[in-house]
Amino acid sequence: MSGGLVALLDDIAALAKLAAASVDDIGAAASRASVKAAGVVVDDTAVTPRYVHGLTADRELPIIKKIAIGSLRNKLFFILPAALLLSQFLPWLLTPILMVGGTYLSYEGAEKLWEAIRGHDEHEVVEGAEVDEDTVTSGAIRTDFILSAEIMVISLNEVASEPFFTRAAILVVVAILITVLVYGVVGLIVKMDDVGLHLAETRDGSALGALGRGLVKGMPVLLSVLSTVGVAAMLWVGGHILLVGIDELGFHPLYEFVHHLEERVAHAVPAIGSIASWVVNTVSSAILGLIVGAIVVAIMHLVPRRAKADATAH
Repeated sequence: MSGGLVALLDDIAALAKLAAASVDDIGAAASRASVKAAGVVVDDTAVTPRYVHGLTADRELPIIKKIAIGSLRNKLFFILPAALLLSQFLPWLLTPILMVGGTYLSYEGAEKLWEAIRGHDEHEVVEGAEVDEDTVTSGAIRTDFILSAEIMVISLNEVASEPFFTRAAILVVVAILITVLVYGVVGLIVKMDDVGLHLAETRDGSALGALGRGLVKGMPVLLSVLSTVGVAAMLWVGGHILLVGIDELGFHPLYEFVHHLEERVAHAVPAIGSIASWVVNTVSSAILGLIVGAIVVAIMHLVPRRAKADATAH
């Protein structure tokens, strides 16, 4: 009897170890997949704060909460089932769909550069305009759907070789992790100036007061840095998706050229070979993303305007 009990306890311990290992594997895979989606995550974090611009301070966090819930619903109830079915029954479509997402990322990055060069942001919020919360929330959730779809497909591509239920578990973890991360950071960003203003008013003349004034002054700088990093990340991630996708679809010269550059740089500076290779790959990917994005921007913006101008002239 005691021997059977010991054997049972051994089996339970073995199952517990197996379960713990599976949880660790899922966590590691989810972290790896999330890192690959970093460009979209940064863009999502940089874009979202503008949706609460113009709202009263007491409505900012409730609106962000509504957008976060909508984002999680997008990922878990719509995008996740579609992505899993795609990977299970039509896996060959994953690379082309991923490349469409990479092209969109490249377009977004190139468009932001174009708007910066022109000195005009087409999405800029009009000062003094009355803000309708339902319109703001629905618009933010629609935009989030596109970004969330890219995040989930990029993440799925990283774990496509895993069993079906493991893929599902990993993507659920990614969806929750990224949603909490993005909207947690957004909440901190939009309330940072309020915290700084409170400290500046109540602790004037003290170190905390100086910190508060620094927070208020630092907010525009932080948002500017986020925007710049977001543009760079979109071009890099979008270009890398296209670089790898083109190779997987059978056209190898471009990827082989970049890989050859990586090897040459790594041999030239062996002390920092891996870092140098990463820089070469990143810069090459960003250049490809910029080229593809610029072509799409020209098609979307310049061609319609030229056609309109020709029509007006006639």
